[in-house]
Amino acid sequence: MEKKCRKILEKYYKEEGNVISILQDMQEEFGYIPDDAVYWCANELNIPASNFFGVATFYSQFHLKPRGRYIITACCGTACHVKGADPIIHRMRADLALAEGETTTSDTNFTLESVACIGACSMAPVVKVNKRIYGNVTPDRATELIDEFNNEKGK
Repeated sequence: MEKKCRKILEKYYKEEGNVISILQDMQEEFGYIPDDAVYWCANELNIPASNFFGVATFYSQFHLKPRGRYIITACCGTACHVKGADPIIHRMRADLALAEGETTTSDTNFTLESVACIGACSMAPVVKVNKRIYGNVTPDRATELIDEFNNEKGK
């Protein structure tokens, strides 16, 4: 971890970098922002770790916990809500055996998130898996998607 963090910081010693850029690079390197990496970088730069954590918790693009290989984003916007987003989300949570408050499966294969709007209202209800959007999703189709990606993980 230290070697990877040192590589990230090297470019910011030479140019005026900022906390956001360092956090972006950290997340790119690790897939999330590990506490140890934040404390190490804060110590190296003589910046309070709270500065890093304050920025990381303010912006939704940053994640402080490991995320799944497949990021499932369920839209909860008005159109999706009206067309049945809640039963889809409940089904996916059950299929993924996610405990209350958890978003990532214990095997870190899936992360389930909900957002206010994906911007594909004409296809509501909408689910996005990584960068691919699926429209007119039903609870049964949500289960099929999870099964498809579960079967794909071994490839």
